[in-house]
Amino acid sequence: MLETTERKYARLEAILREMGTVLVAFSAGVDSTLVLKVAHDVLGDRALGVTGDSASLAPEEFQEARDLVARIGARHLVLRTEELNDPNYAANPTNRCYFCKSELYTKLRRVADDGGIAWIVDGSNADDVGDWRPGMQAARERGVRSPLQEAGLTKAEVREISAHLGLPTADKPAAACLSSRIPYGMEVTVAKLRQIGAAESALRRLGYRGFRVRHHGDVARLEFREDDLDGVLARRAEVLAAVKDAGFKYVALDLQGYRMGSLNEVLREAVKS
Repeated sequence: MLETTERKYARLEAILREMGTVLVAFSAGVDSTLVLKVAHDVLGDRALGVTGDSASLAPEEFQEARDLVARIGARHLVLRTEELNDPNYAANPTNRCYFCKSELYTKLRRVADDGGIAWIVDGSNADDVGDWRPGMQAARERGVRSPLQEAGLTKAEVREISAHLGLPTADKPAAACLSSRIPYGMEVTVAKLRQIGAAESALRRLGYRGFRVRHHGDVARLEFREDDLDGVLARRAEVLAAVKDAGFKYVALDLQGYRMGSLNEVLREAVKS
C-alpha cells in the first residue's frame, strides 16, 4: 500500500479502537465489509455486524453477507426491516433512501442500546461527501458515525486496503438496493422488486457483473458495461429469455451502457432547467 493509505488505515484502526464497542451496518458491500473486518480485528467480539433484510435486498447479497461474516469471523445479526410499509418510501420520492435508512438505523439503535453498544457505524467513505445521499442525513440524525470518512479513506483506497487484507470484495462492483432500479415517482412494490431480483439473478448466472435491470413497467431497460455490450448482443436469445422469464414483456438494451445512478440523470436535468 502507499504510505498515505497506510497512515489512513492506521487511523481507521485507531478510530474504531477508541470507540470501544461498535455495531456495523453491514451490507456486504466493499465499504462496510472493510469496516467490519477492521472492527473485528481491533475489537473482537465487541464488534457486531448487523444486516437489514427486506424485499429490496438481492438474494445473492444476503447470502454473500453470511459468507463474508463467516470468513471474517465476526458476530452477526440479521434484522428484518419494513421500509416498504412506509408510504413515504413506497411512493419512491427522490429522497427515498432517507426513509429506508431511517427505518434501518432506528432499529439498529434499539439493538445497540439493548446490547450496550456505544456506537453505530456505517460504510460511507470520503468520496460520498457532497454526493446526493439522503441516507446519510438519516444516519447523522441518529448519531451514526462513518469511520472511513473520519479516516479520510476514498473508495480507491478502500479497495486497495481490502485487496491487501485479502477480502473478496476488493473488486466487487457497486451493489445498490433493488429499489434503486425503479424510476423516482413510480411506486416501489414487492412484486417489482422480485421481478428485478429474478432478472438480475438470471443474468448473473450467465456470467455478467456490473450491470443493472431498470424497471419501467412492462419494459426492462438493461444497462451493461460497455465492454459487455457486443457479447450481450451475441447472446441475445439467452439474455431475452433470462429477463422475460422474470415477467417483463419487453426488453431494451441501453446503448449508453451501465453507469451508477443513471436514474438520477433526471434530477440533474431538472437542476439545469
